[in-house]
Amino acid sequence: MSRTIRVGDLSAAAAAFICAQPDLPAATLDRVKLVIADTFSANIAGATSDVLPVLQRYIAASGGQGDKVLLGTTLRTAPELAALANGTMSAALEFDDVLSMMPGHPSAVVMGALQADDAALAATGADVAASYAVGVQAGARIAQAMTLDHYKRGFHVTGTVALFSAVGALAHIRSLDEATTRRALGIAASMASGIHGNFGTMAKPLHSGLAARNAVAAVQLATAGLTASERVFETEGGFFDAYGSENSSARHVEGLFAGPWIFDEPGVTLKLFPCCYASHRGMDAVQTLMARMGIGAADVESVVGLAPPGGLIPLKFPKPKTHFESLFSLPYALAVTLLDGHPGLRSFSQQRVTSADVAAMLDRITMTESDDCVADHPGYEQKSYGSRGEVRVRITTRDGRSDAEHVHLAPGHPARPMTWQQAQAKFLGCAAVAGFDAATSEILFEHIAAIEQQPRFGDLVNSLAF
Repeated sequence: MSRTIRVGDLSAAAAAFICAQPDLPAATLDRVKLVIADTFSANIAGATSDVLPVLQRYIAASGGQGDKVLLGTTLRTAPELAALANGTMSAALEFDDVLSMMPGHPSAVVMGALQADDAALAATGADVAASYAVGVQAGARIAQAMTLDHYKRGFHVTGTVALFSAVGALAHIRSLDEATTRRALGIAASMASGIHGNFGTMAKPLHSGLAARNAVAAVQLATAGLTASERVFETEGGFFDAYGSENSSARHVEGLFAGPWIFDEPGVTLKLFPCCYASHRGMDAVQTLMARMGIGAADVESVVGLAPPGGLIPLKFPKPKTHFESLFSLPYALAVTLLDGHPGLRSFSQQRVTSADVAAMLDRITMTESDDCVADHPGYEQKSYGSRGEVRVRITTRDGRSDAEHVHLAPGHPARPMTWQQAQAKFLGCAAVAGFDAATSEILFEHIAAIEQQPRFGDLVNSLAF
């Protein structure tokens, strides 16, 4: 087997961008702040997940004493363990952001790492927001260089590439030089992990936590003087060879690190439903049909859904048995939309998964993949399974009526963006579930929404714990 000859130097391009001081236009900063606020929502709600007791036992067994907070809890631990826990909790309820061009969920990883770093905690909110943006941008461009082939091989990009986003954010907030940053990227490359096979289990959100922890460790080790390849993507046996394909190349992102900002183009999707993003278009279709037909769950005779080829790959569980499986089940997502109206966190609880009305509704729902859902959407092959083509849903009622809806873009997509009002409602709901009182939650959201005005990021982080 002949070796692919790699040209370019992705590490150098990424490090040069990370170590610069790029300008964040006001409109871009507003989008950045919205995603940060959304990530805090997911993080504090994640404190109610079944994964938290497991993390507590792991932290106790690891002897991880320290002063870094786990959001939404009274727990304190060492930096790497805090990054692991907060990164995992942010992803545990599938309520965190989606960057389809990656495709992955970088913010849980980046914010998990920043919340555990002394330099970030001592910095202003404005500086942290800038470092967060730089990190997400760097990881997004690295993912673009990898191409979608990386995801198609079965890698969970959140664990493998969003790791580099967190390294970039930490390197930027610490003002590391380019050589140290390249070494940190090289160290992180040997830590990258995460596979699709663990979707529907606790290990899936752990990918985010591991990436956050590994970013903290990689930057600390590079700062301490550990050597690593400074050209880790193109080198023989490097990241492109091991994780990518013959199409992986720095040439795909030449001149793109510095712009446009991915928060502007193509934009970041924020979830209005707490489950895998690949389900959201179907859920939106059901809500539209229920309103248009003037029906409730009791009126439904059958639901037939069509997804584009590959669209059901991340949605592995037609009839889920656990909370974690329900997050990756399109029939379940449609069932609780019919039954609950606007599915929230409790719609994906273990108690709801095993309820009789859900089981009965699942028997009325059929989902298949269809070439018809490719339609005429441009760039189909370059899009992730959950965002390509369109989803079609047809509802037939007990009295013989039938109607169908086609959805190309889910709510929360950059073309149908989450508003600040929706972001506040999401935060207040997540805070209530986590145990914050309403008055405190209102104040907390005001501070988060004005993060660029906060004199010390650590004070904001600490206010989100008990």
